[in-house]
Amino acid sequence: MESVRQQRGTKPARVRFIMEELVRTNEPVLISFLESLLGEADIKHFVADGNMSILEGSLAMIPRRILVDSDQIEKARMLVREAGLEHELRLEGE
Repeated sequence: MESVRQQRGTKPARVRFIMEELVRTNEPVLISFLESLLGEADIKHFVADGNMSILEGSLAMIPRRILVDSDQIEKARMLVREAGLEHELRLEGE
């Protein structure tokens, strides 16, 4: 039996997320902690530039960025503040 999509000949809908930078750091422990914190809160996130840091030889010259769905950025900032890591947050518009 064909699915409805196949019957109509349409493509699946694309979902796009607008991501905002939450934190930029070279600290792998901090990145791991924040990934865990955001995952537990079911906040969509992505760690960018991880492969770049591998290419540059792990000298920690290229920081990794934690990006969060723009619809959840305030919730993510609140979690980071509650964890006592407010000093790690990127300023808005930075």
